[in-house]
Amino acid sequence: MNWQTTEPSLLARLRDPDDQDAWFRFENRYGELIVRYCLARGLQWDDAEDVRQMVLMNLHRSFPGFEYRPDKGRFRGYLATTVRRSIHRQMTRPFRKRELLEKEEGSHREPIAEDRSDEIWEAEWLEHHLRLALRKIRPTLEPKSTVVFERFLRGDATEDIASSLGMTTAAVHKVKQRVRDKVRALVAQQIEDEERLE
Repeated sequence: MNWQTTEPSLLARLRDPDDQDAWFRFENRYGELIVRYCLARGLQWDDAEDVRQMVLMNLHRSFPGFEYRPDKGRFRGYLATTVRRSIHRQMTRPFRKRELLEKEEGSHREPIAEDRSDEIWEAEWLEHHLRLALRKIRPTLEPKSTVVFERFLRGDATEDIASSLGMTTAAVHKVKQRVRDKVRALVAQQIEDEERLE
């Protein structure tokens, strides 16, 4: 499959609770986003995994009757709300307070205030789409282009990249721009696909 090809809407397929392939794809696509958001909000890994499972179960129950209403908001907002509610349920479980007291002092991070949760969600959501795009694009790049772009993402200086790879700085800039344009196009396509129900 070409990285620019649009697959049929995953969200539309999720209305069928028996479409295991769609649910597998959904979990592969959004499971990491959910966990990373939970970790950024201060949850421990086990709690983040519990929230991921809770979100998937809640969505599995609600999607057969799910009606996409663009006037009510985007799918990412719906997912963010579902994740936030699941985090709240996870953190307010009756036995949760006892678990926290039993942990050694300093072994858990304090959850981040709710007023920053939208900002954190948006940042994680954009990073998520960037990671997906990079995974799809890497196999289509020349090996040297991959190295240039990965070093660029790490923050290496253009001059250092050029000298270590035997390239001119102009060539490094050209590779960075070409790959960045592909990544931007793919991220835009992913976001468009995510919001469209067919």
